[in-house]
Amino acid sequence: MQKKRLKILMLNPPFLPKFSRSSRSPAVTKGGTIYYPLWLAYTTGVLEKAGFETMLLDAPAESLSLQETAKKAAEFKPGMVVLDTSTASIYNEVKVAEELKKKLPKAFTVLVGPHVSALPKESLSLSKKISAVAKHEYDYILRDLALELEKKKPRLKKVKGLVFRSGKKISENPDMPFIENLDYLPFVSKVYKKHLNYKNYFYSANLWPEITILTGRGCPHRCTFCVWPQTMSGRAYRHRSVENVVEEFKYIKENFPDVKEIFIEDDTLTANRERVRQLCKSLVEQKVKIAWSCNARADVDLETLQWMKKAGCRLLCVGFESGVQEILNSIKKGTRIETIRQFMKDAKRAGILVHGCFMLGNQGETKETIKKTIEFAKELDPDTAQFFPIMVYPGTESFDFFKQNQCLTTLDFKEWVDSEGMHNTIVSRPGLSAKELVQLCDLGRREFYLRPGYVAKKAVQSITRPGERKRIFKSAKTFAKYLLKK
Repeated sequence: MQKKRLKILMLNPPFLPKFSRSSRSPAVTKGGTIYYPLWLAYTTGVLEKAGFETMLLDAPAESLSLQETAKKAAEFKPGMVVLDTSTASIYNEVKVAEELKKKLPKAFTVLVGPHVSALPKESLSLSKKISAVAKHEYDYILRDLALELEKKKPRLKKVKGLVFRSGKKISENPDMPFIENLDYLPFVSKVYKKHLNYKNYFYSANLWPEITILTGRGCPHRCTFCVWPQTMSGRAYRHRSVENVVEEFKYIKENFPDVKEIFIEDDTLTANRERVRQLCKSLVEQKVKIAWSCNARADVDLETLQWMKKAGCRLLCVGFESGVQEILNSIKKGTRIETIRQFMKDAKRAGILVHGCFMLGNQGETKETIKKTIEFAKELDPDTAQFFPIMVYPGTESFDFFKQNQCLTTLDFKEWVDSEGMHNTIVSRPGLSAKELVQLCDLGRREFYLRPGYVAKKAVQSITRPGERKRIFKSAKTFAKYLLKK
């Protein structure tokens, strides 16, 4: 008789409606964006590949309450429950874990994500109902843990990357090495097809419906604020083979015929430009025709941009952050103002849209430098722009800097978002309070989006690019109430 395998629940826990926990800056967004539970989904694929019966449940995307989530969990009867976490919602995750423990008293509960990777022992100490934390990139950690839990006498000390409760003590094992052969990971799009409703997910800058994938993990750049490389995936860019990525593009095109776009969520796809060109050439040669977009730095050369456009790239999501060189230097961005200007000219010449991200309130920031950044955003004139206050997360250099300089108004993590779940910066300093910082972000949005020339450009775009029309109207409808609010 074949042994019954361990059942595993991979849970994006209920919190506020449409809360994007798997974003690099988790919140309810003004543009209506809700992210795929990307890390949970990849690990679900790894667990299923190892033979475990696994259920991936995304409560915020499905608008499930805690009671509804607990009922589904009890019906599935998992032996291990994995809960994704974020800084702003960590206390909620503890509450969810405690509620699930009432229904599933024998289940082994594990917390994952950037917050608990940065503060594993502190997170475990929040509740005795939590069994362990899996730090950093957790695909293999959970696989190895599940294999141990199936044994009569599990030896948790053998599981690298695990921090666990051992009697009255908390034990921390050595880290799990990062995955080098990313081709081993199953296509995350296959996991979506089995477990999720892909139409629940909307990215305001992308065509809908869309599918989000990773072609690599980690980032070689040193930005002080960026949470994933510092807490989850590391400072080296590890990537899948071009052949493996092209095959997933083909799978998505065949199995999601109404999907309009693939979003590549690598921290910086363009960190390896030669690979980008190889990927583009392969897509062109194999006639894989589907729109796609990706994260990029503002330093991509014209030739690479032209190949990207030829291969179907529609849009680049670019972290410009600031229009002041001293601020870019202070956050170790590694970009130059003149390079950024040239990049925008080349992107427009190549015919690729740009979604520009501007982060206000970094080290050395003043009201004057912020106003220069707003003017710089208008000068660059990307297709869309995002202005948000500096959000600092445990495990990042920025968090340590502002904490050491006594610029954090609180260490109560639930204050990282407001009552509606939107970003609520807790960074405040003389001459630039947290409240003023949020007001300046609002000013940036109004000045950027309410320009007559911009409104006219979007009206023309909705006519000349009919494929963009649905995205423009959906984003505008959601965004307008924030844009016009004083």
